[in-house]
Amino acid sequence: MGITATFRATKRVPILQVAKASVATIAAWLIAAWLIPGPLPVFAAIAALLVVQPSVNQSLGKAIERSIGVILGVIIATGTSLAFGQNTWIILLAIVVAMLVAWALKMTPGTSNQVAISAMLVLALGASSPEYALDRVLETLIGAAIGIIVNALIVPPVAVAPARAEVALLGGELAASADRLARALEQPQSAPQRESLMIEARLLRPMRDAADAAIAAGEESLTLNPRRSAHRDELVALRDLLELLGPIVTQVIGMTRAFADHYDDGLHREPAVRAIAEQLRRVAHDVRLAARVAEPEAAAAAADETPALTSALVISPPTSSHWILIGSLMEDLRRIREELGAA
Repeated sequence: MGITATFRATKRVPILQVAKASVATIAAWLIAAWLIPGPLPVFAAIAALLVVQPSVNQSLGKAIERSIGVILGVIIATGTSLAFGQNTWIILLAIVVAMLVAWALKMTPGTSNQVAISAMLVLALGASSPEYALDRVLETLIGAAIGIIVNALIVPPVAVAPARAEVALLGGELAASADRLARALEQPQSAPQRESLMIEARLLRPMRDAADAAIAAGEESLTLNPRRSAHRDELVALRDLLELLGPIVTQVIGMTRAFADHYDDGLHREPAVRAIAEQLRRVAHDVRLAARVAEPEAAAAAADETPALTSALVISPPTSSHWILIGSLMEDLRRIREELGAA
């Protein structure tokens, strides 16, 4: 398993991306061969193949990286060949020089490798005149441009569905955590039960981070994407929803931690605690209602539902030493109400 993990991904690349890379490579080969007669258009094909990425914006970045690497590599190869001739060891020298130049210029690993590879290919293919070098640069630019065009025109990828799924998952689990805490406040809890409650609450943080990363990926996929106008508003709504849920995640985890730290067996008999549990159920209801933004079908069905946090919670002073816990829970609950816009 360890060996296969080094060269196998957890899931396949979408077949559409494979098809687009194939189309771009073939088109780059044919067009470059037609525009620049001479050696086989290897540079154009490689550029097109590498430029087709999961998003149009990434394609542009890869095109710039590839073009800069090739231009610098070709210059190094040409200069080295003109200075030292056409010996085999010149290829090794050019590779070392290319790597050192890339290092000196603080280039990214991808660009650094491209500089060295381009220098090696130019010399290995047996030609290093200025005309040959210029043709290889033009060939690379042609391949990169074709890669971008193909990726933009053939169903450009939009990563909105994963963002919607992650935010919906976060909303559902956040509501479930509020419900679990409400039930725990109303009945005796063993030490393992309290620990399990805390573990489940802590899982909200990585879920929040996953939702944030998914939305960022979705926003990145719309950059320079011809289809962005149809999805931009949805991503804005998802980002707004995450900004609403994020602080509530912190408050629910804090409430769960306070409950676990200050628990005693008589807690569930406290009237104020039962009132807080009821408020937590309302919080769960309102979180689910807000999270319908990430579930368009459910949102239409829930159009007439109204928030449950419609009135302020008023409780009598605690009748025992539970005032520290109750005060902590009340403060977190107040903040949640503010986030949800309750009166």
